[in-house]
Amino acid sequence: MGRVNKTIDVGALLDHSPWTAQQKRWTILAALAIIFDGFDIQILGFAIPSLIREWHVTRSAFGPVLALGLAGMAVGSPLAGYFGDRFGRRTALIGCVSVFGLATIATSLVEGMAWLTVLRFFTGMGAGGALPNAGALSAEFAPLRRRHVAVLLTIVCVPLGGMVGGVIASQVLPALGWRALYAIGGAMPLTFAILLWLVLPESPRFLARRPEDRRRLSELLRRMGHTVDPTSTYEDRTKVVADSRAPIRALFGPALARDTVGLWIAYFFCLGSIYVMFGWLPTLLTSQGISLATATTGLAVYNLGGVCGVLVWTFLITAFGSRGPMLVGALGTAASALIVLLIPFHANSHPFLLLAAIGLNGLLANAVQTSMFALGAHVYPTAVRASGVAYASAIGRTGGVISSLFGAALIQAGSVVFWWAMAGAMVAVFAGLALVRNHFAAIGKLEPARVAAS
Repeated sequence: MGRVNKTIDVGALLDHSPWTAQQKRWTILAALAIIFDGFDIQILGFAIPSLIREWHVTRSAFGPVLALGLAGMAVGSPLAGYFGDRFGRRTALIGCVSVFGLATIATSLVEGMAWLTVLRFFTGMGAGGALPNAGALSAEFAPLRRRHVAVLLTIVCVPLGGMVGGVIASQVLPALGWRALYAIGGAMPLTFAILLWLVLPESPRFLARRPEDRRRLSELLRRMGHTVDPTSTYEDRTKVVADSRAPIRALFGPALARDTVGLWIAYFFCLGSIYVMFGWLPTLLTSQGISLATATTGLAVYNLGGVCGVLVWTFLITAFGSRGPMLVGALGTAASALIVLLIPFHANSHPFLLLAAIGLNGLLANAVQTSMFALGAHVYPTAVRASGVAYASAIGRTGGVISSLFGAALIQAGSVVFWWAMAGAMVAVFAGLALVRNHFAAIGKLEPARVAAS
């Protein structure tokens, strides 16, 4: 590349440059952190059947525990988003991974519901804060035409983490028990946090907003293959919609209000339904006479479907834009929940068809969920991107808090009520996504003006 001097618009430079191998490696690092996030979010769902037997407590006793964990996520998400926007996405991400890793290890030592509940809250805070900052890092390492791919491949690590966790849990729980599962689930992210501290750089778009980091940004751009003049100054000319010190005001300004409302509706119902599955699916299946190992496998299959769905929807959104595939996915998820009810199943029958139907539901639900994070990263500009996605995530976790409190009641009411509730939630997601105006277009159809503005 030729020598660049004077004032450099970092956003435009990245958006019009290739997505280099180095940038992809940094995106992968951010994404891998979310694998551990996904594991630790779902670890209690794997452990509940074992805890019920060991502590002699009822299913309903875990409703407040799951809800408080999601409340921690709802608190941690905007706090970490604000911290990421003010002090750096990298620092916030590493801090959040460390918090949920420590809290998960500590949970392996608890002896009763009180400490389990407290530590679940702190696990939720760390896990809730990791996701928006990893998503922001991925979005800001990538050029505009690949931004949604980078974010989708980051968010897919939530169900991937659940899938890996399900495989680990199916082996560890019968042999070593739930304490060993928690110890493993906490040690892995703590080790990875050290790696992130050593090799993951800060977002170049974030550094462009801080004149004191000019030298640090120059070095980072050189590592990305750009030749920059040592005397250059930097800026990011992303269209700023409001004072970034008041992100909530910006989210409801004239340019973003409708999109924010639509995203919040979609997040509330989509994450609410998915976190019911994360927390209660193994318990629902064991209540139907399925063995613990198979029930744990059920959640792993749900997550495996989610991984496949994200990959398929990444292709669909790249080819057709986000609106059509996301709306079809939301209605498809509702339909797939009702398909589960059509599967004849008895305690002594083989669960293959039931697990396949659950995998289809996971495929569609997680495809929609992960696409929403990419859509949020597209809707919101740099100044409020981490906060915008974080607030939407917090609304989603609030839906999860409410739904988790009623998870045991849904199971008690029977599988028919449970799956109809999941279907109804996804119809509401469809309505929220239909309200969003600023869906992204198919690759190749991005307008030059839109590229420049982003």
